[in-house]
Amino acid sequence: MGRYRAPAPKSSPYITRPGYEALQAELKDLWKRRTGVTRALAAAAAEGDRSENAEYIYRKKELREIDRRVRYLQTRLPELKVVSEPPTDRERVFFGAWVTLEDEAGQECVYRIVGADEFDPAKGWISMDSPMAKAMMQKALDDEITVESPEGKFDYLITDVRYSKP
Repeated sequence: MGRYRAPAPKSSPYITRPGYEALQAELKDLWKRRTGVTRALAAAAAEGDRSENAEYIYRKKELREIDRRVRYLQTRLPELKVVSEPPTDRERVFFGAWVTLEDEAGQECVYRIVGADEFDPAKGWISMDSPMAKAMMQKALDDEITVESPEGKFDYLITDVRYSKP
């Protein structure tokens, strides 16, 4: 029996302008940081025995992590499609929308639909590939949606759709 795992499905290539610029800034910062780590690694390597040199081992690991992220960003950035304009039909839910939902108990929550590379649950930003966002896509004000999760099915009512921060 092997350990083969099928590759994860490709995430959507859409991203907002600020999200794209943040990824570009991260790549630029990683290159600057890599220079410092490389210098520290060379200094640690010059100390002699590398097998028990904690500084050398730590810097080598840090360099691997930086290189892995740089490779990912260099591959991902050219694939991304920046969406900077709202859709013509602003009454429906599409990429970039701020959507206010009301659950069965009357509690309201606000989500913004963004790309897979910029989602942030703390801000209420959800990936357009998430089950919640997929259920909301192309729905309009006062539409009901059902979201299936491991905990069960949840029903929500769309109470607001906008393309500027609420």
